[in-house]
Amino acid sequence: MKAILQRVASASVTVDTHLVSSIGKGVLVFAAVAPDDTAREVESMAAKVLKMKMWPDESGSTWKKSVQDIKGEVLCVSQFTLLASTKKGSKPDFHGASGGDQARELYDRFFAKVQELYEPEKVRNGVFQAMMQVNLQNDGPVGVEYHSDNAEVIGTHFLTSITTPRR
Repeated sequence: MKAILQRVASASVTVDTHLVSSIGKGVLVFAAVAPDDTAREVESMAAKVLKMKMWPDESGSTWKKSVQDIKGEVLCVSQFTLLASTKKGSKPDFHGASGGDQARELYDRFFAKVQELYEPEKVRNGVFQAMMQVNLQNDGPVGVEYHSDNAEVIGTHFLTSITTPRR
């Protein structure tokens, strides 16, 4: 599983001109499911989203508070294109992304786990497999890339290794 976490002042999802979800201060999560992902990766990713220290504390010391600590909101958006390979030619290859029922099942499980681990009313969702217009107002900007397969977090301002064993 792969996710891009964006620290935002606000974010929203619109489908066919209808506002589906919106949040204020918090994190926008673009998430993609890979073919070999399991419930273990999904649950690890959900916990990581909520625990990632992306905000400063009251004294201004950076990377001290998570979305839970600041009582922020979370907007989850499925985005299989995160797993595209662009190694050959100019057309993205999406074989690295899970498709259909497996992707929907694991993504839905991810969203449900984020809600379960936090306050459900503060966790919003896009529409799986829909053409969405995602609007965001970056805060920072701060963006973090997380891969469950190698447990590596890559940020726009920092790099941290995380140990999440895969079975």
